[in-house]
Amino acid sequence: MKILIIGSGAREHALCWSVARSERVTEVFVAPGNGGTALMGGKVHNVPLKATALHDLLQFAKDKEIDLTVVGSEQPLELGIVDLFRAAQKLIVGPTKAAARLEASKLFSKEFMDRHGIPTAGYHVFRDAQGANSFIGQQETLYPLVIKASGLCAGKGVFIVSDKGEAQKVIRELFEDRIFGDAANEVVIEEFLQGQEASVFVLTDGLRYRLFLPAQDHKRIGDGDTGKNTGGMGAYAPASLVTPEVMQKVEERIILPTLQGMSEEGYPYTGFLYVGLMINQGEPFVVEYNARLGDPETQVVLPLLKSDFVAALLASVDGTLGDHPFEMHRKSATTVVMASGGYPDHYETGKQITIAEDLAAMEDCLLFHAGTACDGDQLVTAGGRVFSVTALGETLVESIERAYRVVEKISFDGAYYRKDIGKKAL
Repeated sequence: MKILIIGSGAREHALCWSVARSERVTEVFVAPGNGGTALMGGKVHNVPLKATALHDLLQFAKDKEIDLTVVGSEQPLELGIVDLFRAAQKLIVGPTKAAARLEASKLFSKEFMDRHGIPTAGYHVFRDAQGANSFIGQQETLYPLVIKASGLCAGKGVFIVSDKGEAQKVIRELFEDRIFGDAANEVVIEEFLQGQEASVFVLTDGLRYRLFLPAQDHKRIGDGDTGKNTGGMGAYAPASLVTPEVMQKVEERIILPTLQGMSEEGYPYTGFLYVGLMINQGEPFVVEYNARLGDPETQVVLPLLKSDFVAALLASVDGTLGDHPFEMHRKSATTVVMASGGYPDHYETGKQITIAEDLAAMEDCLLFHAGTACDGDQLVTAGGRVFSVTALGETLVESIERAYRVVEKISFDGAYYRKDIGKKAL
């Protein structure tokens, strides 16, 4: 069978790697892909189509007789690619445009959680700077606060502010400077939840679901969780703070009410559901939903999946997921993101990349490309996050040590990475 993956990051490289391993898959196309997927060769091919060019992607799927399309990134989901493909009777993994609002609109998701009694932070919504600043002026004793642009901001639209001055600065950037454009037409100000974050991922056919191993992302740019929020600087799985007892609460209080609520409201949720959690003394709260797999969590979750990923994807589309086994490797995985100097702010691209020849022979190590491109015969940087360096181990410590050994074998001008990925779990 032929599979089309939509997106260009390390998540999509990991999706490519995972589906290409299936014996039933003959060809994998990635639109637009990156330097890493271009170098995979064999059955994997990059396609020069943007992830947001929905009609071009549909025509490509028709022309190439694609059997299954998997959407990696969020923008096509917000634009309605699943609705378009389904109308053309093309199989696709993902939620409809209406269901993808769980990620595309933080206002929708907060109001949805209110309606269905799903635990989350208290919040207020504002549509102009005046209202937001008036509220901020009344919150002298409630800091820190969390300020979020309601729309999609590539993982960078969340700000934790510690005082009135910081809060007013963020409001000015969102409403007046328009740093995220229309994505900040609505701004959500939330109470700050105490605890540790974790990520739980679900594959669902709308009624039944299967759980991947829980992971923990590292969103801040600096060691010790300092500095600005990024798209994610690393992750590990399984996350030990998501104990069996916590997972039972997540299923009963969050996942089941979410799927049932979406169905009851007329937009059944299918595909991948990412639940970003804050866990405080064993009690889980929803920080955010994503309508797809996470990045960089995908890079540790998929290598730990033992069952046939393609079979599970097909079952999620035809409504038979309840009959499909979902077995995991009894190992740990860690991924370290290597970024361009200056990320998540200004950074330069086009830097030549050098990778040691013996990296490919390293046991249980995977190199997923994020922002890379091929310039002739030379691999160069092409984004803020450049690589996701993943390693497996019998223990978390072993996977961390292996990942950092691989990092040492990759170099480019200005390369930056956190030195403490996974250590909070130790």
